[in-house]
Amino acid sequence: MSLTDKAIARIRRMIRDGELPPGSKLPPEQELAAELGLSRNMMREAVKTLVVARVLEIRRGDGTYVTSLEPGLLLEGLGGAVELLQGDTVLELTEVRRLLEPAATGVAAARITDDALAEVEHHLSAMRAARDDVERLNHHDAAFHRAVIRATGNETLATLLEHISGRTLHARIWRGHVDADAADRTIAEHEAIHQALRAHDSALAQAAALLHVDTTERWLREHLAEGAALPADASEPALDPPRSA
Repeated sequence: MSLTDKAIARIRRMIRDGELPPGSKLPPEQELAAELGLSRNMMREAVKTLVVARVLEIRRGDGTYVTSLEPGLLLEGLGGAVELLQGDTVLELTEVRRLLEPAATGVAAARITDDALAEVEHHLSAMRAARDDVERLNHHDAAFHRAVIRATGNETLATLLEHISGRTLHARIWRGHVDADAADRTIAEHEAIHQALRAHDSALAQAAALLHVDTTERWLREHLAEGAALPADASEPALDPPRSA
């Protein structure tokens, strides 16, 4: 490890061990550098790296502080990284979504409140109304799933799935452009999830979500296997996309 990497590891350890709890102010740069046996330049580099990682924040004229360390903040960079994934990694992301989202939906069924259920119902109604508008339907599709996952009360899980699903949304919009029956099937699958949530039936909710995610994944695999290329921006269909049989 370089000296800067060691400084980063040391600061992280101080945070993890509670010496620097969330919201606390770091000692003055010179003092901390001396404690860690570093030059001030190396100390600055370590701090800059941790600022980019959203572990630290610099308040001009005040000092450097530990952030809230909340999952939504620390995992913020994941979405940007996911967007840059190339090639067949979109299939890997759909696999990850298939592993996580059905289980999360099952948890949501047990925990969902009346207010959260009302939000899910709102987006389901909007999906029905947007049956012939691919972009708007998928906007409410994504919001439907966000509301379901938030109902778990697990911020880490919600943040992970938000970033993963954001990339697979491109594929779902593409499907809507090239598959004439996609809207009806999608709405029916969401209705099944909603009914299971209303019944607070965790097993049924998990099964309904698994069927829904699996349908999208199988469609994507089949079309990519035929040589179709997923558009970089799937809000517009690819040139000459394959047509469903």
